[in-house]
Amino acid sequence: MSAAGRFAAVYAVLTAAHEVGDYWVQVDKDAGAKGGHGAEGRAACARHVASYTATQGLALLVADRSLRLGVDWRRAAAGLAVSAITHYVADRSGGRWREDGPSTRLVRFARRTGHTGWLERDPGAGPLLDQAWHRGWIAVAAAVAAGGGR
Repeated sequence: MSAAGRFAAVYAVLTAAHEVGDYWVQVDKDAGAKGGHGAEGRAACARHVASYTATQGLALLVADRSLRLGVDWRRAAAGLAVSAITHYVADRSGGRWREDGPSTRLVRFARRTGHTGWLERDPGAGPLLDQAWHRGWIAVAAAVAAGGGR
């Protein structure tokens, strides 16, 4: 299989698993608490990211075996780590997109890159920026996971 074909397949698998892990696997308790301040928020976000990453990992394993993609397990682990770390960074901002003050790194980044007005006007802006962040990093994760091959 070509590197481009492997990348396309891995990206499709990680993206589909993202949707499942983010919306079906995530439990309501963690969804509501993951953006909260302090240890409780960090723990809820970590639990969510663990289940999210397990979902992506299982989907990638099944696809690799059934489609014979030839994904190297070390590269797959590195790609999943990219997805997990960047997912955690984004999800700590959950419910905090319109927050004033220091907020989270991602909220501060969004404001510094000219999104303040949108965040203040549109309650949907934060979740849209969150999902765009996830999908962009999933592409990077897929490139890492798909590179090389066996």
